[in-house]
Amino acid sequence: MRAARGGATPPPATDPAAAAETTATAETAATPTATTVPTPTATPISTPTPIDVSELVRLRTHRPEAVAEAAARRTRRPLVDGTGRLMIVAADHPARGALGVGDRKLAMANRADLLERLCLALARPGVDGVLATADILDDLLLLGALDGKVVMGSMNRGGLQGARFELDDRFTGHRAEDIERLGFDAGKLLLRIDYDDPGSLTTLESTARAIDAMAARRLPVFVEPFISRRAPDGKLANDLSAEAVTRSIAIASGLGGTSAYTWLKVPVTDDPDDMAEVMATSTLPAVLLGGEVGDDQDGAYEKWRGALRLPTVRGLVVGRSLLYPADGDVAAAVDTAVGLL
Repeated sequence: MRAARGGATPPPATDPAAAAETTATAETAATPTATTVPTPTATPISTPTPIDVSELVRLRTHRPEAVAEAAARRTRRPLVDGTGRLMIVAADHPARGALGVGDRKLAMANRADLLERLCLALARPGVDGVLATADILDDLLLLGALDGKVVMGSMNRGGLQGARFELDDRFTGHRAEDIERLGFDAGKLLLRIDYDDPGSLTTLESTARAIDAMAARRLPVFVEPFISRRAPDGKLANDLSAEAVTRSIAIASGLGGTSAYTWLKVPVTDDPDDMAEVMATSTLPAVLLGGEVGDDQDGAYEKWRGALRLPTVRGLVVGRSLLYPADGDVAAAVDTAVGLL
């Protein structure tokens, strides 16, 4: 296992009742209760802490305002620290109906299990934050797991996996005003372009307007572009050839009235040796995405390692391959990814 970046991080609070108690007394107490920010430990947790789903449901039923209160109380941090690097765990797949990991079609469907994995990943040293949709981020806020973390809201999840309208990827998630209101740190959007599908034009225009809305609020937005094509059976696939990734970066970089707050979220090309030329397409800061890794976790690490040496690549935004590694060891997978930075 490679050395992790930064010092030991305390485990996040996973007791919604404690978080609720803090929220309920926030207006009258001089300081938050101790359960809001756990006492630091010498060694970060390496196994999941059970999530009390009944408490989450009770809070959502009786005190829905607790989500906004927890967001207002959350300790914030800069998007990037002094290293200029970024390590984000992604978990926005379920809202697009993409629940599978490898041959496990519903791997991400158990919400308590997913939250446990996320809390464990967020507690590992060097993990900067999380990318997710509102339902998951609301749960993490109630669990007290987002203090001092970068929080990225997922903006367009309307292009449901396998749907005929998949490329008409409408903005059904966080809006720019939601990200601002909740005090989150950035947004992320998916931009898939199929030259033969008119729905891509709708997504392209909506993406440009979302970039404008985020820039008006001085909020970073991470654009994840692909050139995509449908196979004869109708299944959509992303083209990871050097030419296609280059073209997608060029298109994404030019969207909106300003690129000042735009980041790119890009895949490693089919041939990792092409990445240096591909990433020369833009001066926008970029992070690498994880995608489907399968059983070859070590191969994925090596691809990321090479691309992370490039000047515009500032970090990783990885989800399923770290949260659901083939060997089941979330802590080790996350630590190894952090070590690449």
